[in-house]
Amino acid sequence: MAAPVLSYENLGLVQGSGWLFRGLDLYVGARDRLALIGRNGAGKTTLLKLIAGAIEGDEGRRTIVPGTRVVLLEQDPSVAGFATLRDFVLAGADAPPPHEADAIADQLGIDLAREAARASGGERRRAAIVRALAQQPDVLLLDEPTNHLDIAAIEWLENWLARFAGAFIAISHDRAFLTRLTRQTLWLDRGTIRRAEIGFGGFEAWTEQVYAEEARQAERLDARLKLEEHWLQRGVTGRRRRNQGRLAKLHEMRAQRAAMLGPQGAANLSIGADDTKTKIVIDAKGVTKHFGDRVIIRDLNLRVTRGDRIGIVGRNGAGKTTLIRLLTGELAPDAGEVRRAKTLDGIVIDQQRRLMAPEKSVRDVLADGGDWIEVLGAKKHVAGYLKEFLFDPGLADAKIATLSGGERSRLLLAREFARPSNLLVLDEPTNDLDLETLDLLQEVIADYDGTVLIVSHDRDFLDRTATITLGLDGTGTVDIVVGGYADWEAKRRPAQAARRAPAKAAPTPPPPPPPARVKLSYKDQRDYDLLPRRIEELDAAIARDEAALADPALYARDPARFAALTQAIAAARREKDAAEERWLALAEQVEALG
Repeated sequence: MAAPVLSYENLGLVQGSGWLFRGLDLYVGARDRLALIGRNGAGKTTLLKLIAGAIEGDEGRRTIVPGTRVVLLEQDPSVAGFATLRDFVLAGADAPPPHEADAIADQLGIDLAREAARASGGERRRAAIVRALAQQPDVLLLDEPTNHLDIAAIEWLENWLARFAGAFIAISHDRAFLTRLTRQTLWLDRGTIRRAEIGFGGFEAWTEQVYAEEARQAERLDARLKLEEHWLQRGVTGRRRRNQGRLAKLHEMRAQRAAMLGPQGAANLSIGADDTKTKIVIDAKGVTKHFGDRVIIRDLNLRVTRGDRIGIVGRNGAGKTTLIRLLTGELAPDAGEVRRAKTLDGIVIDQQRRLMAPEKSVRDVLADGGDWIEVLGAKKHVAGYLKEFLFDPGLADAKIATLSGGERSRLLLAREFARPSNLLVLDEPTNDLDLETLDLLQEVIADYDGTVLIVSHDRDFLDRTATITLGLDGTGTVDIVVGGYADWEAKRRPAQAARRAPAKAAPTPPPPPPPARVKLSYKDQRDYDLLPRRIEELDAAIARDEAALADPALYARDPARFAALTQAIAAARREKDAAEERWLALAEQVEALG
C-alpha cells in the first residue's frame, strides 16, 4: 500500500451529550476514489469537515503530507453576502485563479455574473463546483455533489473526476455516480468506520457479509437484544429479497405498458376494460405551452392510467416542472386540453420542503403534537410509525432544526405517505436521502396503488421505479419511452449522433480529397467486433473478484489471496479502460466510414 497523503488516528467527536464517533482510524491515498456511505445522521458530513480540517475533533491526530491541498465541496454552499456568483467563487485567501474558474464555468454552463441572491439551487451548486475544482485540489471532498444538477452536468462532473489525478471522497445518494467512479468504500456505521478496497458496485454484497458475520457472532454470544436491534434497523437480506420481487413486478408493468403503446413516439394509449385498474386519470391532447417566444411543450399527447409510474427527465430549464403543473392542473395550456379524472386526489412533495418549519417538533409534523397518526385510515402510534421510516422513536420530540437534511426529507415522506391519495407527485425526491431511505422510497412507490409522477436526475432511481419516461430536450419535444432512464438514454443516443454529424460542405468546390479508406483493416475490424465481449468479461471478472474481496475476514485468513485479488482487480480495470478507449476510437472510424 502506498503511503497515505492524509490520515486520522483514533478520531473522536462529541456531539450533544455523547460521542458521535470514537476511535476511528482512516487514511486517504494519493489516487483513492472513496465512497463514504452511512445512514442519515451517522455523521458523514461532519466526518468530511474533520478530514478537511474545517472543524477539530475532541480526540485523535490528523496527519497530512505538507503541500497537500484539501478542498471541500459542501452540501449546501452559502452565497449570502456576495453580489454575484463570481464574487463567491473568487472570494477568500484560497480563491482559485480567475482563468481556471472561467474555463470550468464555461464547460458547466454557469454564468458567474448571475446575481447571487437570485441564483437557483442548481446555479449555486454549479458555482460551488467551479470554485472547488478550479482550486486544483490534491484531495477533493464531495458532499452530495449531484444535488440540484441536471443529467448533463452530472455526466460532465463524472468525466472530470474520471480524469482527476488526485484523490476524492464522495458522499452521494446517486448509485450510478458512485458505481462508475469509486474504487474503495468507507462505511460509517453505528459509530465505527470500515474500509474495503472495493467500489460502491460491491458495497451491498460486502455489507450483507458483514451483517451475516455479526449475526453469527451475536448468536454465539447469545446477544439476542443486539441482534434484534440490528434487524430492526436494517433488515438487509429481507429487504433485498423484497426488492427483487418488486423489480420483477416493475418489468411486468413495463411490458404491459409497452403493449398498450402505439407506434414509437405516439402517446395515445389504447385502453382495455374500463375498470379502476385501467381507468385514465390524466388525458392530454395536443398540449402546447409557451413562455414568451419560447416553446416549452409542443403538441403533447399523453394518456396516464392508474398505476403508471412516470419519470420526467431533462436539463434544468427544459420544462419538467412546467409539464408537471400542466398535468396536475396547476397551469393551463396555451393550446390543447388536459382532462383529469374527477376523483383525482394528489400529494405533491416538492424540492423546497416548505412544511419543515425549524421550530416544530417531529411529533408536531406527524401528528399535530399528539401520540397517534392516521395512516391510510388506520391509527398508528407515532413511535411505531417512526420506526417504519427508519427513525429512532426517541426522536419524536426532537426539533426539526436538529435533524439532518436527509432526516427532514424522510420525515416529510412519512407525513405525506400517511394521507390517502391516488396521485403522488415527487419533485427531486432523492435529494438529501441516504441509500437506505432510497430503498424504502422505492418500496413505497412500488406498493402505491395510485399513479406516480417523478421529476428526477437520479438515473438509478428512475431505472428502479419508472414504467414510462418522458424526456424533454428543451425545444418543446417530449419523447415518450417505456422503461426508465437507461431506456430513454438508449433512444436518444442515435439522435445525438445524428446531430453531431458534420454539416454539409460549402457550395464552393473543395480540393480533391485524398484517397479514402473504404473499410477497417483486418486487425481493427477484429478489435471492433470482439472488444465489447472482452469488456463484458472484464466487468464480470471485476465484480467476481470484488465480491470475494468483500469478505471482511479475508485479509486475516489469507493475506496472499487478498493481495492477489487486489492486483487482479487493478489489472482488469486498466485493461478495461484501454479496451474502452480503443473501441471508442474504432467506433468513430466506423462512423466516419459510414
